[in-house]
Amino acid sequence: MSTQTTQTLGVTSPLSLAFPKPQDEKLTKELVECLERYDMFDTKEGQEHRLLVLGKLNELVRRWIYQISIEKGKTETEAKEVGGNIFTFGSYRLGVHGKGADIDTLLVAPRHVDRSDFFSSFIEVLLKEKVVSNVRPIPDAFVPVIKLEFEGIEMDLLFARLAQPFVSGKLDLLDVSLLKNLDPKCVRSLNGCRVTDAILSLVPNQESFRYALRAIKLWAKNRGIYSNVLGYLGGVSWAILVARTSQLYPNAVASTIVQKFFFVFERWDWRTPVLLKKMDEDVLNLNHPVWDPRINPSDASHLMPIITPAYPQQNSTFNVTVSTRSIMIKEFKRGLEVCEDIVAGKKGWDDLFESLAFFTLYKHYIVICAKASSAEQLKKWSGLVESKIRILVSKLEINGSIELAHVHPESFGAIPSDSMEHLRRWFIGLEFKKSDGEVLNLTLTYEIQMFTNAVMNSGPMMSSSELMEGTYVEVKHVKRKELPNYLPSTVLPSVKKRKSQLNISTSKMNDNIGNVQSRGELDDESSVKIEPIPCKRSGSQLEDESSAKRLKQQDSGSGDSQNDTSTLQSKLIRNEDSEGSLNNGFAGASFSDSGSVVHVVSNDSFVMTSPDGEEGGVVNEQPLVTQDGKQSTESGQANNQCPSSSSQQSLCSEPVKDLVAARKPEHETTLEQDKESRVSDVDCKEKRKPGQRLAELTDTSKLTPVAPVKKTLIQLNLKST
Repeated sequence: MSTQTTQTLGVTSPLSLAFPKPQDEKLTKELVECLERYDMFDTKEGQEHRLLVLGKLNELVRRWIYQISIEKGKTETEAKEVGGNIFTFGSYRLGVHGKGADIDTLLVAPRHVDRSDFFSSFIEVLLKEKVVSNVRPIPDAFVPVIKLEFEGIEMDLLFARLAQPFVSGKLDLLDVSLLKNLDPKCVRSLNGCRVTDAILSLVPNQESFRYALRAIKLWAKNRGIYSNVLGYLGGVSWAILVARTSQLYPNAVASTIVQKFFFVFERWDWRTPVLLKKMDEDVLNLNHPVWDPRINPSDASHLMPIITPAYPQQNSTFNVTVSTRSIMIKEFKRGLEVCEDIVAGKKGWDDLFESLAFFTLYKHYIVICAKASSAEQLKKWSGLVESKIRILVSKLEINGSIELAHVHPESFGAIPSDSMEHLRRWFIGLEFKKSDGEVLNLTLTYEIQMFTNAVMNSGPMMSSSELMEGTYVEVKHVKRKELPNYLPSTVLPSVKKRKSQLNISTSKMNDNIGNVQSRGELDDESSVKIEPIPCKRSGSQLEDESSAKRLKQQDSGSGDSQNDTSTLQSKLIRNEDSEGSLNNGFAGASFSDSGSVVHVVSNDSFVMTSPDGEEGGVVNEQPLVTQDGKQSTESGQANNQCPSSSSQQSLCSEPVKDLVAARKPEHETTLEQDKESRVSDVDCKEKRKPGQRLAELTDTSKLTPVAPVKKTLIQLNLKST
């Protein structure tokens, strides 16, 4: 089942060259059988159907390029020879797709075919084909794409125009010279194929790699940590981690690679980037942006850098937050423990793939509900809302009373008791910091409003007339015993009712903002509608008193956190560049000048309806900048760096050490010197005196005035929560 090799790949030497034992082969066979039970393999008929569909699509593309070439003055002979091809990438190209999986494809065209042609005449060609359905062009996406179904198979089709008059059928997309004179969108479109091909070329044994990757993908999905958009890892990131493990154990079979995967990354020092090869130098002076903390200081703040192996190298885990990293590290630890029991014969592979009982883990949850007027509108609207949820998670992490914000990657539709049919719900579990009998009033107004503002003022929202009407998002807190009111019975058959220690009250705000109800007092009104007060953009800041109070609570309530191997302590820093010069204000951005309506549909719920006025401040989508606060015990080694072989060699080779040094805590010196442009809760807490307002520590001329908003108070008994 495996091919033995002594080939050395990667930035370091292998940790072990041991060949598999009979026990390893036996465990691998059991692993493959387990994967088959989970339908992780496509059928032979399904494989043949996919090949047939790709062939038909490629022929359709060639006919379209021929027609475009004739229209643009090419002769018939030239039009037949210019070429144009379909390439695949993602799980299908890696050979790890399952039943019903989509196919990621790339259309590569010669230079006389424009992107505008792709999103106009080619769509017309697709719509004329009876076997093509659900054609959805998304030209304004970061990577423009056409989504479609071809004979029942879902496909994502990207476009790249090369600066060449002809496109050969034997084109090598790893050739970096192809990137000459290309616009950024074409480079990003090509990057998917280039990264996939590079990964396959950098693993010593593709068969073992594919089996192991299928297992890791199944494990990650079942454990709720498979979602790039929500701050976990996506398919490319998991593939790179498995490929790195394969490099460290080049002769290992799939079962061993899975076990060593957890062994390596449960101990990995995440200040060290995961690399499959040395960083490529820009020998052709293409000047495309690459991940490099020595050049880009913001790159040093990325929490789990996993670098793509093809130029221009990028961090595939840009969206990871403090909470999602902590959750994934805990899952690495659990995976290692289960694998050790599997090797010892105490457990089976089914135990590794056991689904996470997410809705029994926490007493309190945040529910995000996206509603629309039609199924087609909901597809676009839910995608937009989902892309902003990590902003809410990042804001919750800053709150001094919240230990963990655990977002579940799966969304859920309407249940029979819902009044609307077209909706999707996401859930965030909240874990609060414990204290000896301390009772705090906790407000989530700022966090909720920053999220809703990011959704409503996003580019797709403001530019789409379709999303401007009939869409809104609701954010509310629920207790665990209330979850059956929001989840299908098949997902949560029963929830044990437990007494909750969390009481939520909403307070009516006056024009001055900051008058809140006394602790524990409840608002008797079940439905309140608040029209935000229009604000003139005068350059002065309208402060949110609750933010200052919350910072004061953090000053008095924060203590030394316990050193847990699965929780990495971090210092949160908001970057001026990342937050658009804080143009919406720390106090929480409302919908100034937009005419948006804030609805409170219950005592603990916010609903933002579509704005009908001019555009307000836009919240930048960049995540919070985070600098790891750990100190290294040795000059060249990190505290919990992955163990090496008997010679104690480091997994960080000479070519990588400069990158690691740029991410080590010494970088905090630079951040301290740059305090004027980097402001956050934690920074201000350290600098300011008790009671000092945040506005006194920032340049208020850069802040946009905000209108008063409805506030939510949470009375929290930290001892019993």
